[in-house]
Amino acid sequence: MLDGGRFLINRLVNYKTAVMPTDQLSATFAALADPTRRAILSRLSEGVTSVSELAAPHDMSLPAISKHLRVLERSGLIERGRQAQWRPCALKAAPMKEAVDWLGRYRLHWEESLDRLGAYLEQLQARNPRAAKKPVRRSARPPAKR
Repeated sequence: MLDGGRFLINRLVNYKTAVMPTDQLSATFAALADPTRRAILSRLSEGVTSVSELAAPHDMSLPAISKHLRVLERSGLIERGRQAQWRPCALKAAPMKEAVDWLGRYRLHWEESLDRLGAYLEQLQARNPRAAKKPVRRSARPPAKR
């Protein structure tokens, strides 16, 4: 930190490397981290659409939506085109496969953990027959009102 200029440049370099992931998997997860971008991908899973149609359900400006689209495009999750006044966007789901494959490596771990939890709960219910008579709720939704 000999002079202010060098410090500022170093901070900018560090900031840019923190924001722009260097590998495809990191770029995919970074793009998926934002709920607006996930909503855009969800809409694009239904088919090709325009930028203005993608922006309609969101309470933000077109430039803000364009920034989200740029992140999705850089991560390889969408493809944008230009046809006269129409700016079509299309989903490119291939990068998500790498993310799913990566997450899949941990699936066995979670399944084994849940199996152990299920066995433990069965042991507890066997020790306390009163508790076993109560139905176990399997859903996070509250029961329907009558």
